[in-house]
Amino acid sequence: MSTAPHDTRPEATPGVLLTGWLTGLVRSRDYGQLASLRRPGALTTSHILASSFAPTEADRELFERAAFLFAVYHRGAARPSYGFGTLGTAARRIGSPSARGPKDPGAARLMDRLVASRRIPWRHLQHAVERLRACDVPPPAWSQLVEDLSHWSDRSRPTHRTWARDFHTRSYNKKETSA
Repeated sequence: MSTAPHDTRPEATPGVLLTGWLTGLVRSRDYGQLASLRRPGALTTSHILASSFAPTEADRELFERAAFLFAVYHRGAARPSYGFGTLGTAARRIGSPSARGPKDPGAARLMDRLVASRRIPWRHLQHAVERLRACDVPPPAWSQLVEDLSHWSDRSRPTHRTWARDFHTRSYNKKETSA
């Protein structure tokens, strides 16, 4: 990347770089590395590569586990999904056609468990990703998920609040609201 003064491209964040590597595994059909990432706690080349995107030593486990969640969602996938929005936005799409998000009791309980936790709720995150996959709905933006989880322990709990707000509040865009 050029560092010339006229270069206005934003620097890629570690989460964006991790997402790029992971989506490359899906596009190249490297199912071996993706399967390896689905073995949490294993010390494999895939885990080491995923953790190498972490900006600090303290973030290495977070990057490995985010890669695990990505691999769970993309099990057997032929095309990668970059996702969009926060996990709250994605969880809003969990459920049946008759009741999704806050109207689906299971999705509401899952979101309550996620945002109530002081530590990163990895088991509940895995369950949320598995539910998204089972409902055949897009995941959260993987780079955003990494960013959100890196701020999980912040005193003001911004991630918790954002996810809960995105889950319980329907977002509107101009296209939907203009008559």
